[in-house]
Amino acid sequence: MKRSITKICAILALLASFVAPLNAEVKMGEQAPDFALAGSDGKIHRLSDYKGKVVIVAWFPKAFTGG
Repeated sequence: MKRSITKICAILALLASFVAPLNAEVKMGEQAPDFALAGSDGKIHRLSDYKGKVVIVAWFPKAFTGG
């Protein structure tokens, strides 16, 4: 299970830069809106697919940009 969560987090972290920013700001403690990301495995991963599980999204907007 730990391995699956690590893999999911890695996929989400690497591909997060391809997702358009949300229109509404999500504040700490609020439920995140459903979103989808394409995984390196060719599948689309939706937040709702992991309901009841811990999901961590690491966002590095300046990674690999030289800025």
